[in-house]
Amino acid sequence: MALPIHASTGERIWYYAFRVICGVIFIFLLFPILTIIPLSFNAGEFLHYPLQGLSLRWYHEFLATGRWAVAVKNSFIIGVSAATLATILGTIAAVGINRTDFPGKQLLVALLISPMVVPLVITALAVYLFYARIGLNDTYIGIILAHTILGMPFVLITVSATLQGFDYSLIRAGANLGASPVRVFFKIVLPNIIPGVVSGALFAFAISLDEVVVVLFVAGPSHRTLPRQMFSGIREHLSPTFLAVATALIVLAAMLMLTLEMLRKRNEKLNSPV
Repeated sequence: MALPIHASTGERIWYYAFRVICGVIFIFLLFPILTIIPLSFNAGEFLHYPLQGLSLRWYHEFLATGRWAVAVKNSFIIGVSAATLATILGTIAAVGINRTDFPGKQLLVALLISPMVVPLVITALAVYLFYARIGLNDTYIGIILAHTILGMPFVLITVSATLQGFDYSLIRAGANLGASPVRVFFKIVLPNIIPGVVSGALFAFAISLDEVVVVLFVAGPSHRTLPRQMFSGIREHLSPTFLAVATALIVLAAMLMLTLEMLRKRNEKLNSPV
């Protein structure tokens, strides 16, 4: 918001003070993260400043060590699979819930988004006890389904937000022209809500990539993800390799956030009046 031309002295002071406060808070939140990045290029083995030289040694160890390669593979297999399932289920749930009103709708929505508010350790314990009965502990599919549960609420929320500006008369028009419900969804509904769908998918992927508590409960030795490998390594041997991994995850998260911002701006243009 631009400063008014005829703003008073108090308005000008608040205008600039507000931006300074926001900048200080932004730096305060980012500073602990940014301190990790230079340390990942440290030539020495100790995690302290000043740096003992610049080196890509720890990135090479990250890329060349077998256990890290397995962790990366597991994280992406689980993350992509969980994000895909969460996107499909969350999108279907969002379309169904937002299209009609029915008794208990708010209760159903609260139930579907409950994984966002329930402490992860409780969710992990519940999943572990349930999986123990049906034999899904220590399996890929068990971890994928657990991460799907954690990611689906984000898809539901983002798609629901996109559906707020959707004209449901388009669905009736498509049906009147003889299109089947499936054709109406893929030709009319999905193109209009695709920014929300993709945003939800990215959130679900990021949640899966970052999650460690559920993995600690239900994953086996061969299903180590990046966060679990980092957690285990910190307990066994603290190495600057973790900083290289953390920097790679920070870069990936930044790329996801930029993508989300681009989708948000695209969605605003689509929904803005002509």
